[in-house]
Amino acid sequence: MVASAVVHSGEAVPLTQVPSTSFQAVPTGISELDRALGGGLVPGSVTLVCGEPGIGKSTLTLQLAAEQVCCGRSVLMVCAEESPAQVRGRAERLGGLYDDLLITSVSSVEGIVGLLDRHRPDLLIVDSIQTVHLESAAGGGPGSTGQVRACAQRLVVEAKERGLTTVLVGHLTKDGSLAGPKVLEHVVDTVTELAGDRHHALRLLRVSKHRFGPTDELGLFEMASAGLLPVDDPSGLFLADRSVGTSGSVVLPAMEGHRTLLVELQALVARSTTPHPRRSSQGVDPRRLALLLAVLERRVCLDLSGVDVYATAVGGVQVTEPGSDLPLALAVVSAATNRCMAAQVVACGEVGLGGEVRQVAGLERRLHEAHRLGFHRAILPASSPEPPAGMTAVWVATLADAVAAAGLSTGPAVAGGAAYQTRL
Repeated sequence: MVASAVVHSGEAVPLTQVPSTSFQAVPTGISELDRALGGGLVPGSVTLVCGEPGIGKSTLTLQLAAEQVCCGRSVLMVCAEESPAQVRGRAERLGGLYDDLLITSVSSVEGIVGLLDRHRPDLLIVDSIQTVHLESAAGGGPGSTGQVRACAQRLVVEAKERGLTTVLVGHLTKDGSLAGPKVLEHVVDTVTELAGDRHHALRLLRVSKHRFGPTDELGLFEMASAGLLPVDDPSGLFLADRSVGTSGSVVLPAMEGHRTLLVELQALVARSTTPHPRRSSQGVDPRRLALLLAVLERRVCLDLSGVDVYATAVGGVQVTEPGSDLPLALAVVSAATNRCMAAQVVACGEVGLGGEVRQVAGLERRLHEAHRLGFHRAILPASSPEPPAGMTAVWVATLADAVAAAGLSTGPAVAGGAAYQTRL
């Protein structure tokens, strides 16, 4: 008996006797989607694309379908949320009208399986998993916990048996969790999230689970009238409208997966008119902002008790990594003292409760990207590596040293601390 037969019969076999299988990803035709997925979609895999309503999930999947048809593959789209006429209108706008792109509004999984038997497509897209139902399953109507679980498990079984590449679209609730049971994330092979600020054009595709590759890549898109367009130079997009010579502005070379994004962090400090000063943030962690304000007050002697503090990451991006601590703190000091940092300076580092500045991962890659975009000076933790040729690094041990190095000191209380070093 061969090893595979033994495995399926319920027997246990040595792992070395299990036949190896190579999973070859098929390119989707969308460069940023291929980047996030590690090359494309694997035949027979099930991928979940989730995101808030209106973020662009249907647009992305329709573009995916059109690109696959252009590559000679047949696609079946189950659009249970929209009418075929609505999908055709979007396809006309995106330039995706093809004969091999089949569309149906059937909402029962049994009906979908029947269409799979009849047309045998290469790609199945279900938009969305919360709007289809399995007639043979109990547990309420479409979108209920029992129905979402049963529908997902049946579609996964069909995908594995047929070797059918399947993409499921799922909605996120107001608290950011996936609508429906958690088992939906467990049964699929890949979980992606399309995120972004609906008032900005930028969309980020993150992969939180991937059985066929890494989860540290990021796809970047710009929402336009022609659909989701890949962004080749995201840093240039973030800094395109940056106004130099303004207090409260510091540039962070942030890391998203293997990609470096130069993001402008801004802060505004204004006299408070209420007994309890406001602490408002957009795109940065509010708890991290509160922590940095406490460190600034205790370790740098900057009194912020009677002012409102506002902080934002420009461009609609979410910055949550520890490396944003140092530039965000410097932005607050710049806003509080009304002093501007030099235009061609970046900062990166984690700030501890003792006011120490700690190193973060990927500094060499961050500095190379900053230097490529014309930044010539960087304020970094004392243990950081040498910068690329043509860039000056300022090594600091504490947040007080960083404030002095940035030229934001207002007196001995702020500038106190060990001397910082500049190495050319």
